[in-house]
Order: sequence, then structure tokens, then C-alpha cells
Amino acid sequence: MLVRSRMTPNPITVSKKTTIAEALELIKDNKIRRLPVVDRGKLIGIVTDRDLSQVSPSPATTLSVFELNYLLAKTTIGDILPRNQKVVTVSPDDYLEKAALLMRENAVGGIPVMEQGQLVGIITESDIFDAFIEIMGVRQPGLRIHLEVENRVGVLAEISQIMKDLGVNITHTVFSPAGDKGSLLLKQDTFDEEMVLKALKEAGFEVVAANSDVIY
Repeated sequence: MLVRSRMTPNPITVSKKTTIAEALELIKDNKIRRLPVVDRGKLIGIVTDRDLSQVSPSPATTLSVFELNYLLAKTTIGDILPRNQKVVTVSPDDYLEKAALLMRENAVGGIPVMEQGQLVGIITESDIFDAFIEIMGVRQPGLRIHLEVENRVGVLAEISQIMKDLGVNITHTVFSPAGDKGSLLLKQDTFDEEMVLKALKEAGFEVVAANSDVIY
């Protein structure tokens, strides 16, 4: 799955001259958490709702409403943006797992997407969560089976053949290896739990759990 299939294209941006008040309004009105900062068509940074909150007066301030609004209207993104801020980016043709890894390693919740030096999108942790939900088939009705299998060549082919013989379609598959063993999760377009479990056990496969009512 590529980044381009999950990113938000043409994200809302700000410039160094955008005021804190304007940036806060953009975040609130568009229900977003981060704003790429662009100067003369070049990405120079990114600010988050947390960044803006940290430079805004606290509720305990003794400033009047007039003074508070004046301060927010006077302070710009350029005033708070770190010099030479390093911005982690990805390409729309990068795999989604690369974006997830970069978010994890850099402790960020969103990454600008760049193509030929131009900002074309943004990918966030919410996009990664949505992709994970789709990959796991959480919202699709059917039978979910958790197997512990040998980590060897052909094991997936054997299980696929069993399902084929039963006339059952495997809609989602996730395998997590752990040495010479592994956890295999299957989502199938059937609710006949008894039939599927019987066939797997007869073939010598160890079923850890099964649930034919996994839909949210």
C-alpha cells in the first residue's frame, strides 16, 4: 500500500507571515492538528496544535482579552519556527510502512509528502490507523481465525488449499514470524466456524482463537 493511496492531498499550509491567531483558526475550522509551513513554494517546517498552544498565553494569564488577542495577532509563525528545522518527509510512492516507521522513529504524528520538491500531501497517524483497520478486515463481517503455524515454505499455500477445498475465500491475511513459529491471522467470508476449524485441526494446524462475530 502506497502513501499516495492514504495521504490527504493538497494540505492546508501557512507561511512565516501567518499569525498565531490565523493558524489557530485554521486548525480549529478544518479540524486538523498540523500545518506545513511553506515559503516561496518551498517546505521549511511544520507546526502543530501543540506548538501553537505552547506559545499562546495560558488560561491563568493576567492579560485582558484585548491584550491577548493583540499578542496572538502580532506573533507570526516565523517568530516561533526553529531555524533550519529538519522536516521528515516521504514520497507518494513510498510504502505506507515506511511512513509509519518514520513517524515512530521521529516521534511525530504526521509527515509531509513531497514529490519533485513540491508539497503534494500529508500522511498522519490517523491515516495509518485507518489502513491497519482495513488490512485487518475489522469492519468486514466474517470469520477471524488466529493460528500458530510453523515458519516454513508452503504453510500459507497449504492453508489456502484447505480453504479452497471448503469453498471459503480468505479476504485478509496477516503473518507475524517469531523464530521457527509464527502467528497467522485469517479473515474469511464465512460464518461456518465449525466447518473451518474442523478442517484445520484435521490437517494438524493449531488454532489459538476463532471469532465469527468480529465486526464493529
